[in-house]
Amino acid sequence: MAKILVCDDDKEIVEAIEIYLTQEGYEVLKAYDGMEALKMLEREQVDLLVMDVMMPKLDGIRATLKIREENNMPIIILSAKSEDADKILGLNIGADDYVTKPFNPLELIARVKSQIRRYTKLGSTVDTGQASVYTVGGLSVNDDLKEVTVDGEPVKLTPLEYNILLLLVKNQGKVFSISQIYEDIWNEDAIGVDNTVAVHIRHIREKIEINPKEPRYLKVVWGVGYKIEKS
Repeated sequence: MAKILVCDDDKEIVEAIEIYLTQEGYEVLKAYDGMEALKMLEREQVDLLVMDVMMPKLDGIRATLKIREENNMPIIILSAKSEDADKILGLNIGADDYVTKPFNPLELIARVKSQIRRYTKLGSTVDTGQASVYTVGGLSVNDDLKEVTVDGEPVKLTPLEYNILLLLVKNQGKVFSISQIYEDIWNEDAIGVDNTVAVHIRHIREKIEINPKEPRYLKVVWGVGYKIEKS
């Protein structure tokens, strides 16, 4: 099973999360501040990180920013704050999901499983002789190798960003509403998810577009949703 790093300065929370994850068959590593988490990642291959925001030495925000410089593994942010602005901040720094304290352990486990499924799928490879490649102008998505290039240059996407782009590029010209994107990618009912999807769309644009404000590929259809423009 996957190896999960849980990082929180509250040892009781870490131990509680460890119990639930272990019961599901996951291997759990523990850290109690951002610096300790970074050191752990230097010597361990981790499949998913559960990261608290407010911690001593190095908080979850700065730790996540540092991790994202080299690592695309899924990151779930934990925080006692529930305002939309804090959720958007977590997504803006590169987190894949956000869980508010106090949380239902079953919800956290469900989100962990969902992220692991996406990450495992993204990391899988098959025989490249019959690669599924989707191309729009200079944008190319190889779904067998899970690789994205723009004008021949590789683009590094998180699992969520990749799955959103793949959904759109496989359906070139079709407009997907925010709710359709969320329900297809997150496999959950879309309730109040506009900001969540918008943040990931913006991240994708920043990575695949020369000028994200004037996108060539990922277009918005105002009042309707998003689409990949046909070549």
